[in-house]
Amino acid sequence: MQRRTFFTIAALLAAGAASAQSTPKTDPQNTVYLDIPYGRVVIELRPDLAPKHVERIKLLCHEHFYDGTPFHRVIDGFMAQGGDPTGTGEGGSKYPNLPAEFSNVAKFVRGTVGAARTQEPDTANSQFFIMFAPNPALDGQYTIWGQVVSGMEFVDKIKRGEGSSGMVTGPDKIVKMRVAGDPT
Repeated sequence: MQRRTFFTIAALLAAGAASAQSTPKTDPQNTVYLDIPYGRVVIELRPDLAPKHVERIKLLCHEHFYDGTPFHRVIDGFMAQGGDPTGTGEGGSKYPNLPAEFSNVAKFVRGTVGAARTQEPDTANSQFFIMFAPNPALDGQYTIWGQVVSGMEFVDKIKRGEGSSGMVTGPDKIVKMRVAGDPT
């Protein structure tokens, strides 16, 4: 009996340790909850790489800017792009564009969140993209402001676009996007 109890306790402790390891530890003020129709995506913000972009994302989350906006451009094996209230790929927030904050430290790997922009480097505003797979061609060319730490399985379910443009007909929309440390 004692032996079975010991093994049961050991198994419970091991299970607890495993679940603790799988739960990311993040700073609530630098974590975003991105709720999409398939579930919650947790994004760790990277103010060490892109302080102005992180500040903007947090401001827009506080204002509920992203709620109901579509993932208007989604290319299988590449990325899902959202954050444009018009759904055309040409919209943004009421705030001015941001200067580029490129980094050679972080790389565009699966789950990296970057700032979408035009061909001009200093045109990022509110749009962002989440990588489905690594793409080294983007390294040092686009601003990285976050990394998905859980919920990529939900990102993988976002409706894909058509053709090389990846524009989506009837796109999935962001339910809500909030800073984890905010009261609502």
